[in-house]
Amino acid sequence: MALPFDTFAATLEYEDLPQELLWTLRRSFTDTIGTAAVASTTEMANVARRGALAVFGAGSAGSARILMHGGSVSPVGAAMAGAFTVDAVDAHDTTTPCKGHAGSAVFPALLALADAIDRPVTGAEFAVWLTVAYEVSYRAGLAQHATCADYHTSGAWTSTGVATAAARAMGLTSQQIRHAAGIGEFHGPRSQMMRCIDHPTMLRDGVGWGAPSGLTAAYLAREGFTGAPALTCEQTPAFWEDLGTAWRTVEDTSYKPYPCCRWAHPSIDASAELMAAHGLTAQDVAGVDIRTFHNATRLAGHTPATLDEFSYSIAFPVACMIVRGDIGVAELAPETLSDPDILRLSKSVQLIDDDHYTKISIAKRWAEVTIRTTDGRAFTSAPRSPRGDRDDPLSDTEISDKFHRFSDPVLGRARADEIEDLSGRFDSLDATDFARLLDLCLSAP
Repeated sequence: MALPFDTFAATLEYEDLPQELLWTLRRSFTDTIGTAAVASTTEMANVARRGALAVFGAGSAGSARILMHGGSVSPVGAAMAGAFTVDAVDAHDTTTPCKGHAGSAVFPALLALADAIDRPVTGAEFAVWLTVAYEVSYRAGLAQHATCADYHTSGAWTSTGVATAAARAMGLTSQQIRHAAGIGEFHGPRSQMMRCIDHPTMLRDGVGWGAPSGLTAAYLAREGFTGAPALTCEQTPAFWEDLGTAWRTVEDTSYKPYPCCRWAHPSIDASAELMAAHGLTAQDVAGVDIRTFHNATRLAGHTPATLDEFSYSIAFPVACMIVRGDIGVAELAPETLSDPDILRLSKSVQLIDDDHYTKISIAKRWAEVTIRTTDGRAFTSAPRSPRGDRDDPLSDTEISDKFHRFSDPVLGRARADEIEDLSGRFDSLDATDFARLLDLCLSAP
């Protein structure tokens, strides 16, 4: 008999968590904070912080610090500003089956709660909260995608996971957890993902409202507000049958080597491989043809004018890789968007909507790239999916290198080293050391 999600959330203990799950959570902790560090320098993060400070003053729930800023607001305000901060640079962990992201909502919300809660929190306890949030978010997301006609953002289903985990953290009963999840699901942002793909703005993936919606839901349930049932949790049994015995967090979490939409990554990797294999330089390239699935072709982005447009593009990141051999912190700078060499190649990219790749791009995302040279040659890649997926994972060394590329210029090497050390073993930290990790993550650079 399937374990009810509220029982799972109420009774899960650290000893129930397998090592592979803990390894995944540690990687996501480090990866998310590295992304938050560089993202804290963006205008989107700055706007979100100003908004939180303006309207989310601390109340009886206590105060929490804004991620990578230190400003004191309500925990809901910190969740909002923190989630928008992480989402400002599209480099955080991802889940292909859910077509979205959990960590960008889960970490800001639960770090805010840990900062505001009126008792010490250990790393082991935080690991349980994370597990509940990820497992419920992923399964609610799968259920929502299977039962809703529109393609909603990650905020639409992470609100349910955050609500469930926060209710557990607050020590609520199973019935109150049900109500929290129902409130979070009902009031979570059913925002349209393809709207932000077609018209990229700071709205991004909806987690900036999913995280605070979920946290608000838990506080409301604590006070007696009712909202059960969460339909994605209680009326879609196929997605919950193995809850507590199989771990979607392990199976479905992947990591990004580049700070842009995952849908662009197969084309970026294929382009890099073709350039290296055939000894090409950017000056050799006359044009690029990309065959990929339908939604990816809607990323387009030949001449992005903002970081938001860069994040939801294929043509420009591919051109960045061909010209610079990398897509890192330097490529996030505004002046990159006017680089004439990148723009020349970006404008040469042809995006081809391929029915076959659309059909098979479900559990994975597929693309095929042809590079045409100025002397009339053409080189075509094999079909490929992104690095960082379960079958082609980023190594621990690659996760570490990415973390330092993003965090060192903002935080300095010493602070980055300490965050990497503590986040990489966070679940073993006592309350004092976990409080130190909170200080490192929540204080201003």
